[in-house]
Amino acid sequence: MKHIFIGLFLFLNIFSSSAQQSTLSGSIKDTDGTAIPFVSIYIENTTIGTSANVDGIYTLKIQNGTYTIVYKTIGYKALEKNVKITGDTSIDVILQPESYTLAAVNIVGNGEDPAYEVIRQAIKKRKEHLNEVNAFTADVYVKGVQKLVGAPKKLFRKNIQRILDVDTNGKGIIYLSESTSRFSYQRPNLIHEEMVSSKVAGHNSAFSFNKASDLTINFYDNILLENKFSSRGFVSPISDNALRYYRYKLLGTSTDNGETIHKIQIIPRRENDPVFRGLIYIKEDSWHLVNANVFLTKNTGINLLDTLNISQQFLKTDETYMPSSINVQFNGDVIGFKFEGYYVGVYSNYNLQPNFPKKHFNGEVLKINKAVNEKDSLFWLNNRPIPLTTEEQRDYKRKDSIEVVKTSKHYLDSVERESNKIGAFGLITGFTIKKYETRRRYQFEPLYKSILYNTVEGFAIKPAITYTKDLGERRFYDIRAEVRYGFSNKLLTGNISSNYYYRPDKRANISFSAGSGIYDLNNYGSMSQFGNSTNSLFFETNFSKFYKKEFINLGTTRELSNGLQARIKGSYARNTNLKNTSTFKFRDLEDEHFTSNNPFTPDSETPLFPTYEALTITAGLNYTFGQTYITRPNGKFYQPSRYPVIDLTYRKGIKGVLSSDVDYDLVSLEVSQNKISAGLWGYFSFIVGAGKFLNSSQIYYPDAKHFTGNNSLFSLPELPKFLFLDFYLFSTDKEYVEAHFEHNFSGFFTNKVPFLRKLKLEEIVGASYLSQPIKRNYTEFYFGFQRLIFRAAYGFAYDGSKRVNHGFRLSYGF
Repeated sequence: MKHIFIGLFLFLNIFSSSAQQSTLSGSIKDTDGTAIPFVSIYIENTTIGTSANVDGIYTLKIQNGTYTIVYKTIGYKALEKNVKITGDTSIDVILQPESYTLAAVNIVGNGEDPAYEVIRQAIKKRKEHLNEVNAFTADVYVKGVQKLVGAPKKLFRKNIQRILDVDTNGKGIIYLSESTSRFSYQRPNLIHEEMVSSKVAGHNSAFSFNKASDLTINFYDNILLENKFSSRGFVSPISDNALRYYRYKLLGTSTDNGETIHKIQIIPRRENDPVFRGLIYIKEDSWHLVNANVFLTKNTGINLLDTLNISQQFLKTDETYMPSSINVQFNGDVIGFKFEGYYVGVYSNYNLQPNFPKKHFNGEVLKINKAVNEKDSLFWLNNRPIPLTTEEQRDYKRKDSIEVVKTSKHYLDSVERESNKIGAFGLITGFTIKKYETRRRYQFEPLYKSILYNTVEGFAIKPAITYTKDLGERRFYDIRAEVRYGFSNKLLTGNISSNYYYRPDKRANISFSAGSGIYDLNNYGSMSQFGNSTNSLFFETNFSKFYKKEFINLGTTRELSNGLQARIKGSYARNTNLKNTSTFKFRDLEDEHFTSNNPFTPDSETPLFPTYEALTITAGLNYTFGQTYITRPNGKFYQPSRYPVIDLTYRKGIKGVLSSDVDYDLVSLEVSQNKISAGLWGYFSFIVGAGKFLNSSQIYYPDAKHFTGNNSLFSLPELPKFLFLDFYLFSTDKEYVEAHFEHNFSGFFTNKVPFLRKLKLEEIVGASYLSQPIKRNYTEFYFGFQRLIFRAAYGFAYDGSKRVNHGFRLSYGF
C-alpha cells in the first residue's frame, strides 16, 4: 500500500511538471510604434487565445511546449511566430499594414464595382452560414468599462463628482467589471450561460451585469441590435435586402494562407437609414464574413449615443468561422454628461459538437452562483485574458480601498446623519430615513401627494408612511400606514397594508391589508388624484366618482414552474355609497357644472347601491410561453418574453358567510404580448380579453367588470386602454369581449422628413374594441406620435358604424 501511494505521488508530480503552465506576454505595435488595441492572439489550429487590451498589451496562459502563435487584427497582416515555451516568455511584435490590391479583380463592362458581385454571393450564402453551426459551447471573457469624460458639477443641487466618484473635471471610470463564463448555444435561439467569475470595481460583494449574449451580434441575421440601441434595429450589410440600403466599394483583395479575402467598404444609400458604415471582409469561394469593423452614427436612430463602433474578428474552426473577439465602443452626451466606454468579449475553447444534458436549455439564460465574486487576485492574474490598463489597475485599487471605508460603521453613521436631515424641500417632495446598520427604511410620502380635492370629500389630506425591513438576498417586508380625512364630509379613514417577499427565486409573497378608505368606483381607476383635483378646481369638472370601503384582505402569489405564476386572494369588505358634499372651485365656468357622485344620474344624488357586505375569493394563473430568466444569488429575474402571456382569473362572490350579500361567479381570460418585432417597421403590442359572469344572482356596481375608459384630454399611455369610453357607464355584470392593438413604427416614416427627423418622433397607430350587452361593437381608431414618455394622438370612436366621438388625446408615461 505504501508503494502505491509513493507511485501515485511520483505520477502526479511528473504529470504536473509536464503540464506546467507559463505566461506568454508582450506588446503589439504598428510600424510607427503606435500601440494596436484589441489584437487577437491565438494558437494556430486551435480556439485557444486571447486579445490585447486597449494599449496593445497582451498575456496568454499556455502550457510549456512549441507552438505557432498567430497575431491578427483588422487592417494589418496576420503574423505567425514559432515559439518554444519553457517558462514565462515575453514577445513584442510589430504588425505590418495589410496590403490590398485591385489588380487581381476585373472591372465588369457595365462599370459596376466588383464589390457588388462579392456581396451578392455572400447574400446567397447568408442562410446557409446562419444555420451551418447547430450548436456550440465556448468560454467567454467579458470586460465592460464606462467612463465620464465631462460632467456638470451639480445637478438638482446634488454634487455630481461626489455621487459618481469622479474628479473635479467630471472625469473618471464609473463602471469597471470583468466576468468569465461558459456559454452554450443551440439553434434556433436557445442559450444558457453560467458565470464562473465576476469582479466589479468598488463592489466586492456585487455581481457583474456582463452577459455574453448581450455581445452576440450575427451579421447573417437580416436585422441586428433590435431593442438594444433602437427599437427597430439596423440592416445587416449582407441581409437579403441589403442592396436597397447600401452601396459597396471594393477597396482591395489580399491573400492570407492561400485564402483570398475581399475588403469592402459599406456606404449608406441614404444618410438617415438604419444602416452601418465601415468595412467588412469576405472570403472568396465560401463567401464567409471573416472580419467586420462598422459603426453607427446618431442620424441612424441610435438612442442616447453619438457613435457606436463594432469590431468583430473571426477564427476559422473546422469548415466555418466563429467569433474570436468582439469589441463594442461608444460615446455620447446627455444633458452635459459626456461619456464613453467599451465592452469587449473574447471567445475561446469552442466545441462545435457539444452533447448537452437533458433540460440544459430550461429557460435559464444566465446563472450566477454565490461564489463567482469570491475569486482572489491570484485567480484573476492567472485567468484574465486581457491585461488591465494602468488606468483600470488604479481604478480597481482606489475603489476597493474606498469600499473598505464606505462599509465601515463610522462612515455609514456619518452618511446616515447627513442623508436623514429633513428640510422644507424634503417635506414637499417626500423624504426617507435610512438605518444602514439594521437595514431599515422609513419613507414619508411627499406633501404634494397628500393634499387633494374632490367633490365628495372637498379638500382632503392623506399622509402615509412606509416601513421597510431588508432581510437580505432580496427578501424583505414592508408595512404601509395611511390616514385620510375629508374636510367637507368630515370622514376619517385609515388603513394598513403589508407585503412579505420571502422567496425571490419563486417570486413568492404574502400580502395583508385592513382598514378603510375612499376608492374609485372603477377598480382600474379613472384619473390620477392630481388630474381630478385640477379638473375639479379649475375646470369645474369632477370626472372621478368614489365610494367608501372597510375591508380586510389576505393574499399570496408564487411561481409554480418556470413562467407559471399562481395567485389567490380572500377579501371581506363593507361598501358604502357616498355623495357630493362640496361645490368649491377656483373658477366658476358658465357652461360647466359639477355632476353627482352617481355616474348614471349626473343631475341628482341618487344612491348607486345600498351599503352591503362582500366576501370574495379570487384565484388566478398567469403563464408566459417560452419564459426566460436570469438566476442571481439575490433572486430570479424574468426577461422580456418573445411569446404571448395568458392570464386566467376566477372571482367568486360568496353569499351568506359572514353576512355577505353578494352571489356571483366571474371567469375571465386574457392573452397579451408586448413589443412584437416587425423588423424595420417597428413593433406592435396587443391585448385580447374575454369574460363571463357564470352567475350574477346578486352583484353590486363596485364588483362589476370595469374597463379602462377615458373622459378627458389626457389618457393612459399603455395598453389596455380606451381613449373615449366613459369611465363608468359601460361596466357589466354579463359577458364581454375587449381587444387592444397598437403599432409603433419607431420613426420609419418621420425619419424620412428632414424637420421631423430631428425630433426623433415615433409614429403610432392603434385600435380598440369592446362588445358587451349594453355596448355592442364599440370601436376606436387612433394615430399619433410619441417621444420618450410623451405622446399625442388623434382618434375616432364608433358605435357600430356611427361615429360618436373624436378628438385629441395626450398622455405621459410617469
